[in-house]
Amino acid sequence: MLRLVELALFVAPFVLFALWRFMAVEGGPSGRFVAIAACVLALLAGALIWLSQDDALPPGATYQPARLEDGKIVSGHAASQ
Repeated sequence: MLRLVELALFVAPFVLFALWRFMAVEGGPSGRFVAIAACVLALLAGALIWLSQDDALPPGATYQPARLEDGKIVSGHAASQ
């Protein structure tokens, strides 16, 4: 999911520029279009920040991968050193 948001943030300026050039023939984009585009970009940036913080390990912690113990799967977790 994080890669999709990163890709959307990368592609957004190019798409907006293409739309801007397409609409420039008719006098340029309206203020409403510009406001909506700015809101969408702000939401994408917020989602990127939120998703990056959601999956982060605490400082000083290391990831212990999932393992098999006595025929049962023990899920992966963060362990402090």
